[in-house]
Amino acid sequence: MPRYYEDKPEGGACAGLKEDLGACLLQSDCVLQEGKSPRQCLKEGNCKALKYSFFECKRSVLDARSRFRGRKGY
Repeated sequence: MPRYYEDKPEGGACAGLKEDLGACLLQSDCVLQEGKSPRQCLKEGNCKALKYSFFECKRSVLDARSRFRGRKGY
């Protein structure tokens, strides 16, 4: 679930997605029950939707067309 921070300063273009992805990985069963690292769980395919959204946000930062369309993410 996306979280919106009104009183928190912006940390970059995709800071909200990055923080939500990290929280999703830390709360996943892979980390909590199996004791794996968040990096291993991300490679195994946990939190796929947030991973894809974060990728699209980072790609839109480099894309020249985003000047007209705006950045993706929150």
